[in-house]
Amino acid sequence: MTGTKTNINKKRYRKPKRTFEKAGVVDPEFSYYVPLENVVNTDNQDIKTMVDRGRYFSIFAPRQSGKTTFLEELRSRLHRDPTYVVVILSFQNFRNLVDKSRFYSLLQKYLYEQLLNRLEQVNCEKIETVRQFLSRHHFIDHFSFQELFEELNKIIQYKKIVIFIDEFDGIPKNELENFLTTLRELYLKYKKVTQKALYSIGLIGIRNITKLIVGGVSPFNIADQVELPPFSLKNVHDLYSQYTEETNQPFSEEAVKKVYEETAGQPWLVNRLGTILTVVVKPGTTAAINRNDVEKAIEILLLEKNDHFDNLYEKAILYKEAFVQIVFDHVKYKPDDKDQSWLEQYGLIKKKEDKAVVANNIYKERFVETFFSETNVPEEISTTRYVLPGNRLDMENILLDFDQYIAQIGVRAFYKEDKPYEKTGQFLLTAWLYQFVKGGEGELRYEVASGLGRMDILLTYKGKKYIIETKMNRGNLTRTLNDGLTQVTEKYLASEAAHEGYLVIFDSRTPVGGECEPRNHEIGGKKVTAFIISIGKIDD
Repeated sequence: MTGTKTNINKKRYRKPKRTFEKAGVVDPEFSYYVPLENVVNTDNQDIKTMVDRGRYFSIFAPRQSGKTTFLEELRSRLHRDPTYVVVILSFQNFRNLVDKSRFYSLLQKYLYEQLLNRLEQVNCEKIETVRQFLSRHHFIDHFSFQELFEELNKIIQYKKIVIFIDEFDGIPKNELENFLTTLRELYLKYKKVTQKALYSIGLIGIRNITKLIVGGVSPFNIADQVELPPFSLKNVHDLYSQYTEETNQPFSEEAVKKVYEETAGQPWLVNRLGTILTVVVKPGTTAAINRNDVEKAIEILLLEKNDHFDNLYEKAILYKEAFVQIVFDHVKYKPDDKDQSWLEQYGLIKKKEDKAVVANNIYKERFVETFFSETNVPEEISTTRYVLPGNRLDMENILLDFDQYIAQIGVRAFYKEDKPYEKTGQFLLTAWLYQFVKGGEGELRYEVASGLGRMDILLTYKGKKYIIETKMNRGNLTRTLNDGLTQVTEKYLASEAAHEGYLVIFDSRTPVGGECEPRNHEIGGKKVTAFIISIGKIDD
């Protein structure tokens, strides 16, 4: 009897009915789905409240963060009330349109189709009047767009038309000002009218649309601002629980927490890891998915080629220096900084307290490794060869070998429009030093605020700090050397209460391949070791 009871109570693995979605709108019938929580404006009002109050608003969120799915779910909620007529448009494919008439004809087609379908669905008594008007009213410009709603206000005042425009960033640039100005005019004209056909509008895109400046003004600054949040820990738990209910394969609490910590709730990453965990790492079993399984799944994901990473990489490479600086430097968040603004809009960074930080650990590791791999730094360098007794780093040999690495890769990257570029050397040296911290044994930062200035590179390895200043010599090497020595000793070593530092000078006046020897300098009881690395071009 005991054996029979055990067999009855033992749960068997069942094949899942749904999947973890990785592209497009999530259909709860075919994919696991959880609604986003706490989607509110700056006044803590949710979207439903804003729509009910006739507000215009913009929803800002990076791609593949659940915008379209959120809109579809919101339309379903609003359509429980027959008063609402929700139209969802997308400008994603409009980006390359240069013909204004084509833009407005497509806009008319998609808007009229959804409008009539909804009016038929709710048995609108004025639908024939609306149909007759639409048959003779055609969009030819922004004026005719405005005239549509002015006329509908007379025909169906008791219906509330709500328009969501997804991927608004795709609007043809030559119509941006006209279109936004028209929306503004409609809002101001009917703001105090309680019964109006065009009741509420939401523009959705990766950019904060309320900040768009057109012709010296912001034509959509009448709108509320809404940021679409990532999954919460509860969202991740609820999403994975749906898989468990279908299959009897559980996720441990530690596994769920690990996924959340590494993804920071980014919806695409959460779903993709769900697939890897259940299809690749531990498929077809009721054995619980644990923290170690998540670590294996992350390793697989980091090596994966997919559209999500490809799209982000294209954007990250445009602002590579700003991105890498944010990775290492505890950079202050600046809402008006152009590079930070674009990186945030693409979902690569976020604000955390008063700092700009990478959006999640997976992006951080994937793109830093990618950028550094482009420098051709050898991946299999044994760091143990550079460790001295007492866990001290042999910085002399580390920097001498870096000089050899520069000689091997050439110096073309150091030049921008035939002028030597200091940031290249700093970036390559940072990539070279990264090998000592990527295993979690230290910390690497550059352009770090300290005392009277900003240290170029601060490497901390097993509790010991290594201060490194970089310089570009374009003229007088002796002057560059003396300036660097003064900077290291008086600004950085003193403020950090350190007695030893390093100075790396990239010398554009000496042809690449010149011999590099450590030069020891004692100044005011401080020791600075200088390295002159030749990066001068060799005439063909």
